[in-house]
Amino acid sequence: MLKNDHYSYRVIWSEEDGEYVGLCAEFPSLSWLERSPEKALKGVRELVAQVVADLEKHREFVPEPISTKKYSGRFMVRIPPDLHRHLALEAAEEGISLNRLASDKLSKRKA
Repeated sequence: MLKNDHYSYRVIWSEEDGEYVGLCAEFPSLSWLERSPEKALKGVRELVAQVVADLEKHREFVPEPISTKKYSGRFMVRIPPDLHRHLALEAAEEGISLNRLASDKLSKRKA
């Protein structure tokens, strides 16, 4: 296993495979199938550890865990001009900024 393993793992059921699938968000091409969710998690964690060791050995890029990245709280999204106009109007009618409206919509909260 990795020391200080802070990667983002998830286990889901695969109806197609009839087994649990262990996944890692930072390594989307990796997965591990097992009959139990605990074994699927253990398997994908061990696989990630092997891949990280290989990447480090060959001095290749190792993804930073999402949990340790610093985020500014800003990102840019391109949308069609007519949608921009519609959202700006909606924000004005609600008496809030376009940023606030977009943030509320993204978080699925009402402004």
